[in-house]
Amino acid sequence: MERPWLSRALRAAIGGLLLLISGCGGGNAPAPSSTPVRVTLQLMATGFVTPLDLEQPNDGSGRLFIVEQGGLIRILQNGQTLPTPFLDISAKITTGGEMGLLGMTFHPAFSANRRFFVNYVRTSAGQIQSVIAEYLASAANANLADPASERILLTVNQTGNFTNHKAGQLAFGPDGFLYFGLGDGGSGGDPNGNGQNTSTLLGKMMRIDVDSLSPGLQYGIPPDNPFVGGGGLPEIWAFGFRNPWRFSFDRATGRQFVADVGQDSFEEIDLVTRGGNYGWNIMEGLHCFNPPSGCNQSGLTLPIAEYSHAEGAAVIGGFVYHGQSLTALRGTYVFGDFGSGTIWGLT
Repeated sequence: MERPWLSRALRAAIGGLLLLISGCGGGNAPAPSSTPVRVTLQLMATGFVTPLDLEQPNDGSGRLFIVEQGGLIRILQNGQTLPTPFLDISAKITTGGEMGLLGMTFHPAFSANRRFFVNYVRTSAGQIQSVIAEYLASAANANLADPASERILLTVNQTGNFTNHKAGQLAFGPDGFLYFGLGDGGSGGDPNGNGQNTSTLLGKMMRIDVDSLSPGLQYGIPPDNPFVGGGGLPEIWAFGFRNPWRFSFDRATGRQFVADVGQDSFEEIDLVTRGGNYGWNIMEGLHCFNPPSGCNQSGLTLPIAEYSHAEGAAVIGGFVYHGQSLTALRGTYVFGDFGSGTIWGLT
């Protein structure tokens, strides 16, 4: 595989100015262009406490739902944050480190069935668990969820009770199935080898059917999942991840872009497909990790882009832009880094 390159970059500047620059260089910092495109940022709302996710249902309401790590989901409507949270599960979750309420997504038919899904971390009998659960919006008030409607789809015990690498994203793919990622269980270097172990859901991307039930489960297993016939857990769609914190689907092509947070040196963007092994903890980005040299790369799918920790520290993913306002960005995967505040574009 050829070493990937970043063809454009957006760099956040103080005061909310973004500068479009271009260049290439195999994972190095993109070089400035002589014809930058400037983009202004518009402040939409303030006052949130550790906001981690923003989602919009396809119900025509124009509402934005903001997920706070502490367990609240708030609604931004017509430029105003509603005073009463849509959902408050702060009493049932475990916070600290990378734990808490980590993500949400709406069922494609949310306007008809009122179903939405969350990913949170809890502690049960001293065991830290990741939980994927379904809730219903209230039939009487669309701006409130029914807290009594929770239906837990699955729980995953975290190894070692570490507080990091819990991932967080949930999203429906163009195939109508629910995808969600989980980190490798935490600590550093994947001490339990979860990324390469297909008998655990840790360090994986999952794909399940929330509109059917397989025997003994609260969800269905799509028949074309790669390990349905054996060799791994049937929920697994892809494996070899360290902490696939955020991912998205290109609405034009259906391609799945996954931002996998790196260890000490490199951050990576993966183009994820059925049954792929994305390398952790054999590799970090395009580089051997365990062992540090001469690692066996056979059967691995390498990232389409990486950057070093000279440029950032925690990739947080993004989306392929298909809007009309910024023609220079059409078809560009725009993604950011939490540590540096840098935003890049990948074509």
